Amino acid sequence: MKKQARTIVKILLSFFAFAVLISCSKSINEKPNIIIVMTDDQGYGDLGFNGNEIIKTPNLNQFASESINFTNYHVGTTCSPTRAGFITGRNCLRNGVWHTNAGCSLLNQDEVTLGDIFLDAGYKTGLFGKWHLGDNYSFLPEQRGFKETFYHKGGGVGQTPDYWNNDYQDDIYFRNGEPEESNGYCTDVFFDEAISFINKNKENPFLCFLSLNAPHSPFNVPKEYYELYENEIDLLESQKRFYGMITNIDDNFGRLHQHVESLGILDNTIIIFTTDNGTSNGYKYSRKDKKWLGFNAGMRGTKTSEYDGGHRVPFIIKWKKGGLFGGHNYSGLSAHVDMLPTLLSFAKIAFNSTKKIDGTDLSKHVINKSEADRMLVTDTQRNLWPEKGKKSCVMYGNWRLVNGNELYNIETDPGQKNNIINENKDIANEMQKFYDDWWEDASKEFKYSYIDIFPNITNTITAHDVQVNSITAWDQSVIRRGIPYELGKFNVHFKKSGEYRIILRRWPKESNLNLRDSINDYIPAKKYWDQKSKGKSMNIASAFIKIGDKEYKIELSDDLKSASINIDIKSGKTSLEPGFILDNGQTSIAFYTDIDFLF
Repeated sequence: MKKQARTIVKILLSFFAFAVLISCSKSINEKPNIIIVMTDDQGYGDLGFNGNEIIKTPNLNQFASESINFTNYHVGTTCSPTRAGFITGRNCLRNGVWHTNAGCSLLNQDEVTLGDIFLDAGYKTGLFGKWHLGDNYSFLPEQRGFKETFYHKGGGVGQTPDYWNNDYQDDIYFRNGEPEESNGYCTDVFFDEAISFINKNKENPFLCFLSLNAPHSPFNVPKEYYELYENEIDLLESQKRFYGMITNIDDNFGRLHQHVESLGILDNTIIIFTTDNGTSNGYKYSRKDKKWLGFNAGMRGTKTSEYDGGHRVPFIIKWKKGGLFGGHNYSGLSAHVDMLPTLLSFAKIAFNSTKKIDGTDLSKHVINKSEADRMLVTDTQRNLWPEKGKKSCVMYGNWRLVNGNELYNIETDPGQKNNIINENKDIANEMQKFYDDWWEDASKEFKYSYIDIFPNITNTITAHDVQVNSITAWDQSVIRRGIPYELGKFNVHFKKSGEYRIILRRWPKESNLNLRDSINDYIPAKKYWDQKSKGKSMNIASAFIKIGDKEYKIELSDDLKSASINIDIKSGKTSLEPGFILDNGQTSIAFYTDIDFLF
């Protein structure tokens, strides 16, 4: 009898354990999947459903008609600051990313990202396309919570940190940090990767960040997409390409949406479409026609502007199971920094940040169509250290305090033409006080990131990240010109004491070119594709490197591919300045610097 009782108890316990397992599994599978599509340099007016009568975006128009459209949504005025704010919930001045290069686009290592949090909560996480928050070890996306990655380096395909000679077609991108050949047009490739990731993880909750480089320049686009706009007389030639890139994105978005639906997971998948700043090319002044061409939804300013055209962008979200559908508008003031707390709330993931979060959980406001009573700050620094008041905008509902001395109400004046600060001193003073208090608090967190130099890793530092106030050698087309660029320092952190080999290069290692080589690989431009310019020689006579307050000179011979030196270096934080001296005595930053630990 006792034996029988024990058997019954075991059966009941086994059944209970199985029920708990099934319950947990069901709970995990009921967590919403999340797909974020963020394009680069596409403005609010670069979509058909926002009033653009020329651009062809049928899939996104349809998506908007089924979703919730944020009509008062704001970001940073350039790409890196927006992306950093989006994944941390913190303004770019707090997280170290207030520029797009010059060593100020590196997301501080102690920041916690959206990827980190969702990964810890059991989600499969992936990022495909553009990262632009640091190209060196310890900044890479696979080290910031995104476990499966396929991306280009730098702020765009073909920029200085990217794999040499990438140009949007059949490029070499980085899979979890390792170079890998791809086949096809960049946007098609990144959507393919995202779809593959979704296929593999459809049985698990996943976070897929499809972070595109298009339609950022260069405006290279497949011929058939250019031809859609070839005969549009009210567009510049570059705008025809730009619009073609957006229609290509639209086709791919439709393909992605249809695929998610075919997998049977659409209803419990949060799908977001948004962009990272105002348009870069959708609204341009034609000197020939003496008028503005394109469409900007009646707003003032474009990319980098403190006016709404620089930072008000589309944000569309659909989640049928969560009640986010139907083609409704949400007009409450909202921003990129709100997305981390809001998505965590939708997914019922607890997160207690040890840092100040600038964003607000808008989940209940969106569902209830209510507005949060709050103010927000966005600005455009693009310099080596944040400067109070520089190209700043404080937002409060429909009010905009610009640069501390201009006040607009975009409900009655969407083009921000009439400064009404004198008639509204009280609201202006209230918004200025908010900015002053916010700046005082945020300024306590201003700091530079240091590039970690690890043993057993080839560390490559590029001129894209050199700290200078002038324009850096940020793009491979610039490298090809053979023009000297300003010397400057890199903040580095040697993680181990020992002997290091430091190699200074004019051309990147994968090019297999010598220091003084020229390149005769010119390809003429097509209507829909930029030319490839020749690579001009630089008459480099010698090289040097400064580490902290010590300088080391390096003599060269003509047959060397690079200039190298072995140096004993103590662990710790320091500065590094690699440079060339030309035959005529001019100096230039070394465009590429490899650092290897020897012993």
